[in-house]
Amino acid sequence: MRSQLETLPYRHVLTLPTMPSAVRTARETAEQALAEWGIGLRHPTVGPALLILSELVTNSVRHAVDLSPQITIIYAASKDCLAFAVHDRHPHQPPLYGAVTGRGTGGLATVMELTLGLGGTAVVRGDADGQGKSIWITLPL
Repeated sequence: MRSQLETLPYRHVLTLPTMPSAVRTARETAEQALAEWGIGLRHPTVGPALLILSELVTNSVRHAVDLSPQITIIYAASKDCLAFAVHDRHPHQPPLYGAVTGRGTGGLATVMELTLGLGGTAVVRGDADGQGKSIWITLPL
């Protein structure tokens, strides 16, 4: 998967304070980047992708703020793939696929239902020092 992400020609990185306003800013930035990259906001994947992004940023704001004063959002795309990650410095790595098997609830379950429903993938990548993580979502366009 890493090699696939490295080949995506469009990239944007945004770092924000871990505050509720980050959700709106992350979503608006995604909309602007997608438009600049020629990915129409009416594409059937874009609406669900924006909801997934909003849920992941909301989770960081709710659960990581004490240990992570900032979050970083990475956006990447090609003509047939959209990928993004939300990174914070909280060490907890949620079991993404547990949300689908009935062990998860709330926003993460929504993230996984939408991701899998669109034929996408989700992965948690821990920081090398074990004190943070990124949740990567990849969706076909």
